[in-house]
Amino acid sequence: MMTDQNLIVEIENGIARLILNRPDVHNAFDDVLINNIIAALNDIEKNNDVRAVILTSNAKHFSAGADLNWMKRMATLTEQENRDDAQVLSQLMYTLNDLNKPTIALVDGAAYGGAVGLVACCDMAVATVRSRFCLSEVKIGLSPAVISPFVVSAMGERPARRYFLTAEAFDAEQALGFGLLHEVVTDKDDLISVGNELIKHLLKNSPQAMDKTKQLIKQVARGQMDNTMRDYTVNLIASIRVSDEGQEGLSSFLEKRPASWVKGQ
Repeated sequence: MMTDQNLIVEIENGIARLILNRPDVHNAFDDVLINNIIAALNDIEKNNDVRAVILTSNAKHFSAGADLNWMKRMATLTEQENRDDAQVLSQLMYTLNDLNKPTIALVDGAAYGGAVGLVACCDMAVATVRSRFCLSEVKIGLSPAVISPFVVSAMGERPARRYFLTAEAFDAEQALGFGLLHEVVTDKDDLISVGNELIKHLLKNSPQAMDKTKQLIKQVARGQMDNTMRDYTVNLIASIRVSDEGQEGLSSFLEKRPASWVKGQ
C-alpha cells in the first residue's frame, strides 16, 4: 500500500486500487492530486505484476470535480500559466485512457466536471443508482475542453451537445443509456461485487493481448476502413500469434490446461 494524504494506492493479487481520498472536499481534485494520480499510473504502467486497475473513492461522492481553491488560483494566472496547468490535467486523462492495463471506474455519488472525464477514460465504468453526473463548466464561464475528447467518445455527440451546453445533471440510468456507464447497481456493496466479477474475467486473460486489444479498439474506432487499417489489423494478429504469450495461449487451449497467466482461477 502507498498512501498520500489525498490518494491511496493499494496493490494486491495483481490488482491496483486507486482511491481518491479527499472526503472533506467531496474528493475534488487539484494540481497535487492530479500529479499524484499521474505518478501512480506511471508506476502501474511499468509494474508487470499489476494486471488491472480500479479507480474509486472514499466518502459520500466519487468526485466533485475541480477544487474551488485550485480554481481561484487558476483565475490569477496568465494565459500561458493556465495553458501549462491544463497540460497536466490533459496528461492525466491521456495517461489513464492509454494505460496498458484494463481500468475500471467504480462510481458512488456525484461525479462532476473533470470527474466525468476520469470515468470516460476508464475501459469499464459501473455506478450506483444514486450517482449523478454533470458537466457544469459553462455555468461558471468555462468549457469542458480537456476532457471533451474522452467524454464525447464515451457518451456520443448528441448527448454531449445537450449536457455540455445546459450543464444539467443527469442520473446513472441516463449515463447508462448514453454509454458513459456499462452497468448501474443498487448500492456500494453491489458496486464492489460487480467490480470483483469484472476482475475475475480480466485475470483469466493474457496481459499482452489485453494491452494490444486496447490499442486495437482505439485505432479501429477512430480510423478509416482502408488498406492502412487492414494492414494494421493483419500485422497485429500475426505478431501476437508468434509472441510468447500468444504461443502459450494457443498451447494451453489445445492442451486443455490453464494458461500460465491464470493463477488460482
